[in-house]
Amino acid sequence: MQMYHKAVLLKEAVEALEVKPDGIYVDATFGGGGHSTEILKKLERGKLFAFDQDEDALQNLPNDERFTFIPQNFRFMKNFLKAAGAVPVNGILADLGVSSHQFDVAERGFSTRYNGPLDMRMNRKQHKTAADIINSYETNELIRIFKQYADINNAKKLAETIVNARTNKNINTIEELKNAIKHIVPKSIENKYLAQVFQALRIEVNDELEALRNLLSQSLDMLKPNGRLVVLTYHSAEDRIVKNYMRAGNFEGEIQKDFFGNPLSPFRLISKKPMVPNKEEIENNHRARSAKMRIAEKI
Repeated sequence: MQMYHKAVLLKEAVEALEVKPDGIYVDATFGGGGHSTEILKKLERGKLFAFDQDEDALQNLPNDERFTFIPQNFRFMKNFLKAAGAVPVNGILADLGVSSHQFDVAERGFSTRYNGPLDMRMNRKQHKTAADIINSYETNELIRIFKQYADINNAKKLAETIVNARTNKNINTIEELKNAIKHIVPKSIENKYLAQVFQALRIEVNDELEALRNLLSQSLDMLKPNGRLVVLTYHSAEDRIVKNYMRAGNFEGEIQKDFFGNPLSPFRLISKKPMVPNKEEIENNHRARSAKMRIAEKI
């Protein structure tokens, strides 16, 4: 079994699903199986379908006839659940965090702590890597991803520095990238800054925000009335998308109204503000620092 991270807000997330013993549930981000294990404890005759595109997750599968694993990105949830005759479902849970297991394997290229290839693919069968982005994107495209996905203040300078550095030689490893940009990294926040750069590249490599939009829009079709949608996010770009969709049923967050001025949101928010980990959980699990959990119920 692969060592994965402790699931953030584990008890709270599974409680938020309000698992019915005979219900059908989806763990959209299986990973180390923490959430799935807790959901299965609450099921009797129910079914649990789990998705993960990372082949390392295969080593964590429970041997349970109520459990079905689908080795795919959750953006394909609707097609696979329909094929399995599992629609509609009672609840969908998605924890959008990158696992510490992925960070701890140097050759995956997710972590600034090790030297390794600039890879960052969640699905290692896909072609585009972080090195491809660093070496082929135009300056404006690099500025876009650094601003949109990581709120990097000097995104323009960062993009120009990368484009200049690669004219001499392709940038293929973590150390090569760090060396290329070290003179523009703010010294007081070096680790945070590098983490932001890597976050932006990872999101672009894996098309994470578009996959999230796919998941959310499909969830509305997949859920039964009163079915629960529970999503844990770890940065502002993700959280904004989830917040808007749960609030309004669209990604702009604009609530439509009927003829009489009544709001037409397809979801009922279980709480207006996101749930965040308590101080004790953050001390025991540093991954929990930036987590926000939002819960909505289909009307």
